Amino acid sequence: MQNAGMSLRTIFARNLRLARSQAGLSQDQLATLAGLNSNFVGRLEREQSSPTLETIEALARALNQDVIRFLSFNDP
Repeated sequence: MQNAGMSLRTIFARNLRLARSQAGLSQDQLATLAGLNSNFVGRLEREQSSPTLETIEALARALNQDVIRFLSFNDP
């Protein structure tokens, strides 16, 4: 798997933003569904915070996605 030198935090942020957008959710809506603070979701998407495994699981459940989607590098 080639990740073009991107950090895992960058890959996660990119995939989270894409999944949220595809679901048609705002950061506030996603945060509510995942039981998180909306400011924290924004920080994750801007690569200003790193998620715990529990946070990744909560976001995956809220977006009805497999956890691996958030950690996999895929060209857009």
